[in-house]
Amino acid sequence: MTASRLQHIVSSGIVLFVAVIVTWISFTQQPADAFLFPRLIAIFFIGLAVWNFIRAISGMAKVGEGLDSTSFINIVPGLVVMAVYVFFAAKSLGFYFASTIAFLTVFTIYDSVPLRDIRGWIKRILVTAIFMLVIYGLFAMLLKVQTPRGIWF
Repeated sequence: MTASRLQHIVSSGIVLFVAVIVTWISFTQQPADAFLFPRLIAIFFIGLAVWNFIRAISGMAKVGEGLDSTSFINIVPGLVVMAVYVFFAAKSLGFYFASTIAFLTVFTIYDSVPLRDIRGWIKRILVTAIFMLVIYGLFAMLLKVQTPRGIWF
């Protein structure tokens, strides 16, 4: 078994594990009406995760050379921001406020424009505002999904 195939099996197994947890949580939490949309997403998510895991185990997935250490180091800051967002910020600060901060932070980390460039900051803030308007319109207005409420809505 090659290292890249093993990486794909391990990563798809982790994604499947997360999908099972998310699906289980969405079907066991109350009030049930608040979890209708997450249930639909979880079912779709677990279906894709199972399919990806089967492809990884059977060797059908063509994954290239795998993830090298440089690429992994490059994604670590984004993973840290997302972990803080998922496990702390969304619930304590509120979904929309924390999402705005997380999106802007990840955008800033990976944007190639220097931090001293004022036009870069204007672009980051404008893109973040548009993204959050779309998210708010989708979740709050169209789907009417309950989102975590924190100290700042």
